[in-house]
Amino acid sequence: MEWLQAVVLGLVQGLTEFLPISSTAHLQVLTKVLGWAEVGSKPFVATIQSGSVIAVVLYFWQDIVSILKGGWAGFREKDWRRTEYQLLVGIALGTIPILAVGFIIRKVLNDDSSDINSLPTIAVTSIVMALLLGLAEQLGTRKRNFEQLRVRDGLWMGLGQMIALIPGASRSGSTLTAGLFLGLERRAAARFSFLLGIPALTIATLYEFIQEAPGRVDLGLVLVGIISAFVFSYASIAWLLRFLQTQSNWVFVWYRLGFGTIILVNLALGWL
Repeated sequence: MEWLQAVVLGLVQGLTEFLPISSTAHLQVLTKVLGWAEVGSKPFVATIQSGSVIAVVLYFWQDIVSILKGGWAGFREKDWRRTEYQLLVGIALGTIPILAVGFIIRKVLNDDSSDINSLPTIAVTSIVMALLLGLAEQLGTRKRNFEQLRVRDGLWMGLGQMIALIPGASRSGSTLTAGLFLGLERRAAARFSFLLGIPALTIATLYEFIQEAPGRVDLGLVLVGIISAFVFSYASIAWLLRFLQTQSNWVFVWYRLGFGTIILVNLALGWL
């Protein structure tokens, strides 16, 4: 049973990490509802997140190399307007807010008994972020493509990424919302959201692993979870980028509204 649980949790982690619906919220709700306390523990979840990190790095490997090379070339040539240089600096600046605030409030975030990690918080946050994503869909001009991204976009989307410290907010959801408000095309906003998330996801995963995992996880189960998370993370990235070429984010808006509402109803009825 534990092997199956590891596969399922890896699947949930992979699918929800990059879709704008919050992996933290889904993992917390799933493990509570099904009673998977041991396999769904924080050390296990912190470790299998590495599968998602590997997936996003591999998927965007060519982009990463291009941005690093072009950014370095722009720095050497003092070509501050070069697209790759703008992207590199934007990603660097956009990573600072979530790391700084995350470090400052790390004790609260790691306290499972705190209000910020409670199901009511997850439910309300999911609903609020759904409404903001819907508003961004309505108001966003979607006239700017990926090549038109600038440093300020990285900073603003980085501030949006910081909101994802609240369970239920969704890192990809908050950055995608910010990108739409900035007038980016849906696919451009999603693509930059993934690239922006690589440093933060990598650092956060390593930190959580060092803090939580050593000597507290079954390496066999962890490997199964990592592989599952990798496969479904890679698939969800590819699917979302294709989906947003022709479709809007309203399906995620309605899903998040329903998800949050169902949690609140179950809490009111005493079922959670």
